[in-house]
Amino acid sequence: PDADGGAVMILWINGSFGAGKTTVAHELQKRLDKAFVYDPENMGYFLRKNAPEECKTPDFQDVSLWREFNYQTLKWMEERYPGVIIAPMTINRQEYFDEIIGRLVKDGIPVHHVILWADRETLLNRLRIRNLRPRLLWRSVMKKESFAVAAIPRSLSFFATRPEAEKIITDSLTVDRVVEEVAGRCGLPLKKDR
Repeated sequence: PDADGGAVMILWINGSFGAGKTTVAHELQKRLDKAFVYDPENMGYFLRKNAPEECKTPDFQDVSLWREFNYQTLKWMEERYPGVIIAPMTINRQEYFDEIIGRLVKDGIPVHHVILWADRETLLNRLRIRNLRPRLLWRSVMKKESFAVAAIPRSLSFFATRPEAEKIITDSLTVDRVVEEVAGRCGLPLKKDR
């Protein structure tokens, strides 16, 4: 924890759909002394479930309330939580990046931005494998995956131009190796993997 009682850092794990963000986030949480996984996507699900059809958009990131809520929530947690806050979420539009991550940085909050990078074929293969697992809500899963596939080109283009971020090429790495790489680049000591 920092001297003021706030978070050590916010670790934003970015990358295309299928890059392994959520898996890496939860494995990191297990191997750090004090870490919390905050999923910005949940606010999008809340808005979809609790808003009239006329207010919905195909991509909930297009809703300014989603961006503002996540910025405010991360800022609020950073002031109170004495550990690492891990946020696994694809953000591939500059203005949305600025509204959340950029604002946190301007506020003086320590944010480490890591991009899990994989080529298009690797991402598509991972999404295919993910779809082979048994699912209860198959129709909604397929809708989400088609959205994910359609977003790959935009994501790869955006991430290719991010000089301020730590890029980790994940195509041939195991999850454990990616976790170690993220922790090493962020200066976070890991507990032994059990």
